Amino acid sequence: MPLTLIKGQYKIVGAAPDGDSIKFYPDNPDLWRRLPTRVRPNRSGGVQLRLDAVDTLETHYQPQVSGVGVQHQPFEYGRAAADELLRFLGFGDVTRGRNEVVSAAEPEAVRGSILTRFADKYGRSVAFAFAGDLDGEDGGDVFIDGELLRTSANHHLLSVGLAYPTFYSKLFPDLRTVLTEAAVGGREADKGLWPSDVTNSGFEVESIETITDDAVILPKLFRRLLDYLELNDGDPSLAGFKTYLESREDEVTILSTGHFTHFDTVVEVEGQRLKLLVSPEDLVFREG
Repeated sequence: MPLTLIKGQYKIVGAAPDGDSIKFYPDNPDLWRRLPTRVRPNRSGGVQLRLDAVDTLETHYQPQVSGVGVQHQPFEYGRAAADELLRFLGFGDVTRGRNEVVSAAEPEAVRGSILTRFADKYGRSVAFAFAGDLDGEDGGDVFIDGELLRTSANHHLLSVGLAYPTFYSKLFPDLRTVLTEAAVGGREADKGLWPSDVTNSGFEVESIETITDDAVILPKLFRRLLDYLELNDGDPSLAGFKTYLESREDEVTILSTGHFTHFDTVVEVEGQRLKLLVSPEDLVFREG
């Protein structure tokens, strides 16, 4: 199945881009209508992108029920991923203010292209992002292969170890294989966040600050854990975390076994110690 090629510009002033999400302004906003699921453009036609297959550490996450406001994961790697994405796409000096909002950038906009075929439930275009103008007709169909995929920002972030592979069921299996190779290569070379990662080795949860300031973990696990801890009114106990995960009903397939299950079955909780039982690239989540 082909993806739609859309050409335009990345603009970041007034926005808070992180490592896996950035605003994209197409030359022809009418092309958004090509997607079977609707995006949510602003008045200038710009849409927030969600980079397909990658998840970088959160730099500004709002828990679903929040008494503490916007939170983040260990900032070193979240900011590094955001900076690397902007550098890869062609931005130079970037100045950020409160809540990571960009107040100035040089240049203010850069040319870019995306390949997309649907939007997520938040109205973000799920896309492979590229610097500059790709060959091909704006709005035309493109069959992406491994060679083209390796020039994307998605692949780059995995290869330098600043993103976790986080796969969903609409991702083509052949592309997943290429992206897995990039992620495993980055991890085996101890690049980026991997020397600090404790997703599979496990970690002790002493407080919310454990996951916002110290533990480098898969962002999907971070979001679920932070949402749970916020329900506990400051109590860090994990006694109800498995039950909470069950209630979320995150459907997932374990690739190595072909087992269709739910996220709670691959998370181990022993007292206050928590870990993911399989490697992130071995999981394929179903779109919610």
